[in-house]
Amino acid sequence: MFERPPNLTHPLLESMSRRQLLKAGGALMTLLVSPVSLAADTRILAVRVWPAQDYTRITLEGADALKFSSQIVKNPERLVVDLEGIEFDSVLQSLPSKILDSDPYIKLIRAGRNRPGVVRLVVELKTEIKPQLFTLPPVGNYGHRLVLDLFPVQEVDPLLALIQKSSPESAAAGQTADAPDTTPTRSERQPELARTPPRALDKAPPTDRDGLTRPKVTRMITIALDPGHGGEDPGAVGRAGTLEKDVTLSIAQRLKARIDNEPNMRAMLTRDADFFVPLGQRVNKARRVQADLFVSIHADAFIKPEARGSSVFILSERGASSTAAKWLANKENASDLIGGINVRTRDAHLARTLLDLSQTATLKDSNKLAKAVLGEIGDINTLHKNAVEEAGFAVLKAPDIPSILVETAFISNPEEEKKLADEAYQDKMADALLRGIKKYFAKNPPLAKSKLAMLE
Repeated sequence: MFERPPNLTHPLLESMSRRQLLKAGGALMTLLVSPVSLAADTRILAVRVWPAQDYTRITLEGADALKFSSQIVKNPERLVVDLEGIEFDSVLQSLPSKILDSDPYIKLIRAGRNRPGVVRLVVELKTEIKPQLFTLPPVGNYGHRLVLDLFPVQEVDPLLALIQKSSPESAAAGQTADAPDTTPTRSERQPELARTPPRALDKAPPTDRDGLTRPKVTRMITIALDPGHGGEDPGAVGRAGTLEKDVTLSIAQRLKARIDNEPNMRAMLTRDADFFVPLGQRVNKARRVQADLFVSIHADAFIKPEARGSSVFILSERGASSTAAKWLANKENASDLIGGINVRTRDAHLARTLLDLSQTATLKDSNKLAKAVLGEIGDINTLHKNAVEEAGFAVLKAPDIPSILVETAFISNPEEEKKLADEAYQDKMADALLRGIKKYFAKNPPLAKSKLAMLE
């Protein structure tokens, strides 16, 4: 008589139905043929390169968060970046072709598969750099971004660049003007702490060809022009595809040319090409050249396409002058999120500066400038409001420079979008802004500065 063989069935299997056993077996077979160590590759959606004299930015946009490691290699100078968990596809293959010969910092880029699941980028450099690499979470129309910012070891000095770009005629005018005592005053020795508001130098100043009062200016007047947005941050986009960043740069460049042609006046641009400048750096650039005025140029959008007209804003001490003004300010202040700022390197000094709103004289001068400009642009376009508006725009928070923000028109309005894209309208806007600036200085001529202060 045969004995029954011992039960070799696992207790867990005894409790499972036939269907459950089939499912478990299928799952086991899947594990056997599919290595669990190979996760799905991250897909690269886009690559972009933004060259500029200030710095060059490379942006890699992925469907998921990008993992990377990097190192600087010497002799010759190279930046090596390994991208993990991705494969070398057609998007990455296009990256080398995006490098321009005119790029100040990048000679060329080589990209290829380094090992399974790792793509290596080798950035051959024209000079020594200080790289900043950081990731950004999805925002707006962007997915996950890896940003490679290549800064020069010797930071670009906006004041030196301004002096070098000044025309010989302007430089000569500054040198031959009646110069006061070269001993710097307290405010000139500490330009970051305080600036005395402008006062008239002559009791009966002469008038110019336009009939405007022209004070006797004993030094070069410097005006900081701030074209809104740029680079990764396109700003508002019109229905026909017009980009705010393109419009603002074009108008600012036209205005700069006009200012530079004026005797004893010169302009600097916070950006002179299509690249991103954080809001805080825009303010700092203006302060570093000891600008007499700061004019930020925009062409924004609103939630309603019928919104139209030009506006001029100053900083608000209390709150926005309207719901629309608050909405616009919040939208503009989000520029750092869209453009992509490395929060670990945020300027601590600026954080203190933005809270220093005690210089009421600066706000009063900002209001005078805004009224002069508003009166001029009202001659070329409908005004959104007939009064100067107020809101908490970050770029208007320099405590020692009269500052305004000009909304040249609403790019979200189809009719005004056509105007903004028209070169003739851009010229008219630049002319109107210049007339407003000249009217302001006709009544509020700047105080004299010593040569020493101008070169600090």
